[in-house]
Amino acid sequence: MAAETSVSRKSDAAAIIPWRGLMAAVLALAVGWGGIVYAANNSVQGGKKEEGGFDGDAPTAILVEASSGSVLFEKNADELRAPSSMMKLMTVEVVFNAIKEGKIKPTDEYRISENAWRKGGAPAGGSTMFAILNSKVSVDDLLRGAIIQSGNDSCIALAEGMAGNERIFAADFLTKRARELGMPKSTFGNSSGLPDPANRMTVRELAKLARHLILTYPDMYKLFGEREFIWNKIRQQNRNPLLNTLNGADGLKTGYTKDGGYGMVGSAVQNDTRLIVVINGLEDPDDRASEAKKMLEWGFRNFETRTLFAANQQVGYAKVFGGESRSVKLASPEPIKVMVPKNGNEKLIARIVYSGPVRAPVQAGQPVGVVKVWRGTNIAVETPVYAAEAVGTGSTMRRAIDGASELVIGMFRASAEKL
Repeated sequence: MAAETSVSRKSDAAAIIPWRGLMAAVLALAVGWGGIVYAANNSVQGGKKEEGGFDGDAPTAILVEASSGSVLFEKNADELRAPSSMMKLMTVEVVFNAIKEGKIKPTDEYRISENAWRKGGAPAGGSTMFAILNSKVSVDDLLRGAIIQSGNDSCIALAEGMAGNERIFAADFLTKRARELGMPKSTFGNSSGLPDPANRMTVRELAKLARHLILTYPDMYKLFGEREFIWNKIRQQNRNPLLNTLNGADGLKTGYTKDGGYGMVGSAVQNDTRLIVVINGLEDPDDRASEAKKMLEWGFRNFETRTLFAANQQVGYAKVFGGESRSVKLASPEPIKVMVPKNGNEKLIARIVYSGPVRAPVQAGQPVGVVKVWRGTNIAVETPVYAAEAVGTGSTMRRAIDGASELVIGMFRASAEKL
């Protein structure tokens, strides 16, 4: 069952330990900066403008710090919308991953079929790399066409080359990979983001995808910062307006369809801090560019990083079933950090959520759950936590006592659900 457990932290933070009833395996402990703690709500939006928050017009938006995954601002971040050409990031990730795993090589060549040429090439009138019908183009050049020129023909050729056709690619490659990356809401009908009712993504999942691309493929990610690409003797500039207007900008992708409106996934680095912005649903391309730039500048100007837990520091514990110990210590191999407002007084709450109790034996390093950190009403960070120690199997008596305890809890839970 889902459980919440205590979070350990040596600081001057106050602690509240609310009883959550028999539905929760363990008690929950809240951690705050400045000594005041309050209950966490579901994530909604950033701070109000008069409190130093961001004031923007995009119907859906999110701003994330790349290293920690901290959410600095969000607005309707879980609303599904047409991602338009921003969806090409999913196709690019699938190709990057195939290269990394050795399934394909950058030098492999795929043919530009009549379908790719008519639907995504020069005859279609949309964004294209102007690949020639029946020509063979390397994976490396097709990636540049997709990333720099937003070529629909590039994406279709990649999909057909890897899967045989776009529908198979969308279902068996894009959807499968999105689920592996922890993107449960995204759906795909093609490889390019061209209008299709099946193409739906949230700005939160687009931000998660962008963060994954940046952190997992640092060398291949450099393609997003290339300013131009020439193919078929046609020179085209990178469609990302941030590259020329914001210091440190190096990615990622713009998008537009009538259904989705104007959107953008952007990223920039300033003072060793990388931020990722995603907006969607605007009615004007100039508003898209200015909104993304304004949000990134606001984030760089108003936030700083704090470390909540050092690498391998005990974060909390989880209840163990049938073990020689009743609980297991939890930690993260990486520091758990969060972005907080400079000179601000927002409070932080940390809770560990896991499916428990954890059945013994427990191996050191075994994944157990996640620690969720709220900054105000926003979920700022969600980081996996692991067993910091091994817990062996307990005695027969210990297992019997734990089994009886869980049986009683199950009976109370079933009775409560009937009420």
